[in-house]
Amino acid sequence: MTKTPRQTEGPFYPDKLPLDTDNDLIVINDEITPAIGEITHFSGSVKTAAGSPVRNAVVEIWQADIGGNYIHTQARDRGNFDGNFQGYGRFLTGSTGEYYFRCIKPTPYTRRTPHIHVAVSVKGHRVLTTQCYIKGNELNAGDRILNRTPEEVRDLLISDFQPIPGSETGELSARFDMIIGLTPED
Repeated sequence: MTKTPRQTEGPFYPDKLPLDTDNDLIVINDEITPAIGEITHFSGSVKTAAGSPVRNAVVEIWQADIGGNYIHTQARDRGNFDGNFQGYGRFLTGSTGEYYFRCIKPTPYTRRTPHIHVAVSVKGHRVLTTQCYIKGNELNAGDRILNRTPEEVRDLLISDFQPIPGSETGELSARFDMIIGLTPED
């Protein structure tokens, strides 16, 4: 199996983690006001190149809010920041290597196509940092980071964000499976 291509962490990995780091980025702690955006059920699996599921991998995601703001002190437009969006979350995979997040469909921001940053750590060592992009988004063609990835493996970074049948609120689902090496050098 082909390993998921590595991509940059970017300049806006949280410089201060929020108090709430669970896998639901839509609602912070016990608040009742949800984040603004298209609710997306973002899931997938983490497997080795041999196809074995990776148990106890920590999957992290971080993404910009609807206004293009990350939870980073250098990346917030205070007047446009969605204070109800967690912006960062973690999930520990089980025996099948599966992970799940509830987040928003990524939106574009300055000179970037919409994307979700994803990192995988095993036994305390980060073994993959990458980004997930929206299939068919017109901004993908001009994104400098996505297009640095060789064309023959670029599709491994692109997921289809599809409406969930029967969802009364227009929720989406996206699946992003990752193939990793088990050491940072892999």
